Amino acid sequence: MNDQEKLRRILEIMMYLSSGIKHTIPEIAERFNISERTAFRYIQTFREAGFVVPKPHDGLYKISKDSPYFREISELLHFSVEEAMILQKTIHSISDENLLKQNLIKKLYALYDFEGVANTIVKQEYSENIHQLIRAIKYKNRVILKEYQSANSNEVSDRLVEPFGFTTNYVAIWAFDVNEKSCKTFKNTRIGAVQVLPDVWKNEHNHKKQPIDVFRISCDKQFPVKIKLSIRACELLKEEYPLAEKHIEQTNSNEFVFKAEVCSYEGIGRFVMGLYDEITGIEPNEFKQFLKTKAKKIIDDGS
Repeated sequence: MNDQEKLRRILEIMMYLSSGIKHTIPEIAERFNISERTAFRYIQTFREAGFVVPKPHDGLYKISKDSPYFREISELLHFSVEEAMILQKTIHSISDENLLKQNLIKKLYALYDFEGVANTIVKQEYSENIHQLIRAIKYKNRVILKEYQSANSNEVSDRLVEPFGFTTNYVAIWAFDVNEKSCKTFKNTRIGAVQVLPDVWKNEHNHKKQPIDVFRISCDKQFPVKIKLSIRACELLKEEYPLAEKHIEQTNSNEFVFKAEVCSYEGIGRFVMGLYDEITGIEPNEFKQFLKTKAKKIIDDGS
């Protein structure tokens, strides 16, 4: 490790211990992928530099507020209660797929622990489920997603899964479905409750995140689509699916082109059918045929 990497790690550990939350030596070692001996050595270095790190009675360490320059550091790294409340409201006002929100969360990750970020960006009614899943991922436990509301099957059922990651901003979890023997996403707002089991993962070698398109559909294979949009359709696409913006190109004063790879025609198909008179230049032909089939079904079912 070169000097720059060492300095970066020292600063990261300093921020971690200055958060106001105490941590054990094993937690510090695991968080920064270092040995427990190295973690303790960093604490000794902070002490030698003048920071107050009290000897713990409970095995938990933090940098004390009595440390020199602590006020200046804490003002840079932390939020007051009022600031945190405003930040939380602001974050929740941004779409979950917005790039601005993603960048903000990345910066919060750099300052706070995994569960601390979840407290800020997850709405209160879902926070308990999220924290249960965070623990299950950390300790590699299986869980039961109680009363999961599936949008695909339109059914409510319990799902035995092995959760192993989150999608952007905790919108959904990546998990291995034990019964279906496949990896898929489960939207967190559709989970009734999370029951963490004592059973550990048995399929870790099959845990694999798949690509997710801008319409929030995951798959193992993507294919290209292209549509021409009016000004109105373009703005609605960006509002409803913020990640689509980077795939939009303006061709003239009142026409835009969306060109990207998608996992399914379902997501983009719903959007196109809702604005059929504002969208032209649909490609490829397979997508056109998909829309024709959908339109015919709507007409036939309604007659």
